[in-house]
Amino acid sequence: MTQDFYDALAPFYHLIYPNWSQSVARQAKALQSLIEARWPTGRIQTIADVSCGIGTQTLGLAALGYQVWGTNLSPAEIERARAEAKRRNLTIDFSVADMRKVAAHHDRQFDLVISCDNSVPHLLSDAEILTAMRQFHALTAPGGGCLISVRDYDNEVRQGTQVKPYGIRTEGDTRYLAFQTWDFHGGDIYDVALYLVRDEGQPTCSTQVMRSKYYAVGLETLRGLMLQAGFNQVEVLKDGFFQPVLIGLKASEAA
Repeated sequence: MTQDFYDALAPFYHLIYPNWSQSVARQAKALQSLIEARWPTGRIQTIADVSCGIGTQTLGLAALGYQVWGTNLSPAEIERARAEAKRRNLTIDFSVADMRKVAAHHDRQFDLVISCDNSVPHLLSDAEILTAMRQFHALTAPGGGCLISVRDYDNEVRQGTQVKPYGIRTEGDTRYLAFQTWDFHGGDIYDVALYLVRDEGQPTCSTQVMRSKYYAVGLETLRGLMLQAGFNQVEVLKDGFFQPVLIGLKASEAA
């Protein structure tokens, strides 16, 4: 279901943002500030983005001079990410991989592993998330770390049906209305439907809907799972990025 969701979303993913290109640059600078606050400038050179989507974080980080590898479950999003990198004359190694198997996929280590945009909560249990976290830890070089951004579900209503609007986006003569609905049925797993209403100025509009599921996992639960996977000094930061960020460090070989 998650792969189908993002395969269908790939051509429209940029519509989530009021100005996707500006968000790419802004998020990269914010991530760079978080990185440099925890490691000396120049310590982090190689980055593995294990949920790269169409390149929202990978493109901006590569433009800042980092060597970036991007993986994602969706072949359609990887195809678009490659096209976006080519359009910007950026060299990024993109490939299809499940974050629960990403260490074996790469068969090497990186200074930093990242997963942004609330991707980890597509894994629907603590056990599944722990499997992914252990992969992230294996993928991280000694002295490096892991950075994850997620929604702050502790501040969300986890019941009933909710509507989450993105807003109106305009491309040429076409206007899109984008919004999500969340349906909770008891517990922390919810169904998400992302609607794109396409208005070309005619009496009727067309609508596309993409469906998936999320686990409304709390920040402290995620922090505990990162610690259990082997990361040290795991911090939860609610400032500095558009979502809360968890950063964990991997012990150096000397330690």
